[in-house]
Amino acid sequence: MTASANHHGRFQPFRELERLWKTSSLRTQLVVMTTGLMLLAVIITAALTASLFRQELVRQMDEDLLANRNNVSRYLTSLGTNVDFFSSPQSILRFYGELQDNEGETTANSSFTGANVDQPRVPSLDAAEVVARNNRAFEVPGTLESSRGWRVQMYRLESGEGSLAIALPLDPVHDSVDRVTSLVATIGLLATAGASVIAYGVTTRAFKPLLRVERTAAQIAAGDLSRRVEIGPPDTEVGRLSRSLNAMLAHIEIAFRSKEQSEEKMRRFIQDASHELRTPLVTIRGFSELYRHGGISDPEDVGAAMGRIEGEAKRMGQLVEDLLTLARLDEQRPLEHRPVDLMMLAHDAVLDARVNAPDREVRLEGLDGGRAGSAPTVGDEGKIRQVIANLVTNALRYTPEGAPLEVAVGTVDVLPGSVHADGRQVHGSRDSVIEIRDHGPGIDEEDANRVFERFYRADSSRQRETGGTGLGLAIVAAIVAQHDGTVRLDQTPGGGATMSVRLPWVEQAAEEDENETDTDTDTDTDTDAGAGAEAEDTSTGPLVIPPRPPQPPGTGASSPEG
Repeated sequence: MTASANHHGRFQPFRELERLWKTSSLRTQLVVMTTGLMLLAVIITAALTASLFRQELVRQMDEDLLANRNNVSRYLTSLGTNVDFFSSPQSILRFYGELQDNEGETTANSSFTGANVDQPRVPSLDAAEVVARNNRAFEVPGTLESSRGWRVQMYRLESGEGSLAIALPLDPVHDSVDRVTSLVATIGLLATAGASVIAYGVTTRAFKPLLRVERTAAQIAAGDLSRRVEIGPPDTEVGRLSRSLNAMLAHIEIAFRSKEQSEEKMRRFIQDASHELRTPLVTIRGFSELYRHGGISDPEDVGAAMGRIEGEAKRMGQLVEDLLTLARLDEQRPLEHRPVDLMMLAHDAVLDARVNAPDREVRLEGLDGGRAGSAPTVGDEGKIRQVIANLVTNALRYTPEGAPLEVAVGTVDVLPGSVHADGRQVHGSRDSVIEIRDHGPGIDEEDANRVFERFYRADSSRQRETGGTGLGLAIVAAIVAQHDGTVRLDQTPGGGATMSVRLPWVEQAAEEDENETDTDTDTDTDTDAGAGAEAEDTSTGPLVIPPRPPQPPGTGASSPEG
């Protein structure tokens, strides 16, 4: 049973037309609607033309009856008398006249219609009824079935002895109206047909951009995400649609590429994590099985095996902690926003480096090589300390023993000359910078582009002796990004690598740190004196931090792996 038939199997034309309409193309629907509207306009125009034209013809007929009533009346009254009519009756042959007395009885009539076949059926009206009609014309049927009616006017005679009925046939009116209606309808239908053909061609041409959009969409659906829709005139609907589609396609392509890259990074991340975790697990399992099978019996060998197991467990624990840190950073958890001075953090990092590498010369200096200056910002102090510790640890690990290390701190103008009317620096126009400069072998350009990737290390052998797991710099990049900062790798003049961290300079942090420094000046002086450390005069040069007494393990800087 088709969709156009009901449960009794009867054909339903309206449902079939609705189905055809819904399955038709937009171009066909537009042409059909245009044609339908034009046909409706033709019908309305023909009907109004016919009605107005008939009213005009009837009005002219009424004027003709009024103008000839006296002639017809005199002619009828002269019938049967010896008085000759003053003019030829040929001028009134087209009229029908009838005289009635005051009681409505016909006293004389005459048909001047030529063939004298059809005559009007004039009603019998007495004097009062004729006066009540007030000389208004009206229509009456004819005596023949094929008659199309007559137009009649009735008047009272001036003598008061009767009434006159004068009539004209309506056949000429109907014929003229029919001819005009046919002419209007024919012209309208021809115009509609021509306009429909033109509309189809124009619509087809206008829909070419949409057809191109359709073909482009099909190519995109086939997998070619680089395809774009040809942009039309910007002020047209097609032009605006093209721009919107291209913008949407660009977002879709970016999202798709990002998804692919994210999946690729996730696969590589899982592979790298599995590889890094497998090494300590294999070591732990190997020593455990060796001990269980009795391969290690000497107490010294047992102690060494347990030491190896403990060391590998610590490395695996550190790796898990780094992974958890990256996972928390990826969640974009809210950070503490408190005033922080990078110079104070750099000072502590230099002290820690002197303890961890007593054979090295570690200096705190300004960005230009002079005295280090305050570099205020706002953020999570613990996270920023972790960034600096990771960078310093990497510099110590990958440079030769005895190589000097500089930690430079200061501020730089991002938008020079951006100040308020009172001379204060505009927020966001300056950065607080800390740089870790080493003088080792440096990093080649190929590795420099990937050092901040997770699990990436320049040494592809992944030997434990050459470094960590490759998460240290990834953690640095993630933390700096959360603080709306940037981190980059540059070449140190004379050889080596420089890690530069830029964070937004915040004036409020500078003021609060300055107040805290003024308040704690005496305390800091006493502390330094009590420690017995004599700092070099740095008024004209970089600050050299003297070594401090060794501290118990665990109290210094953390050692994230880079």
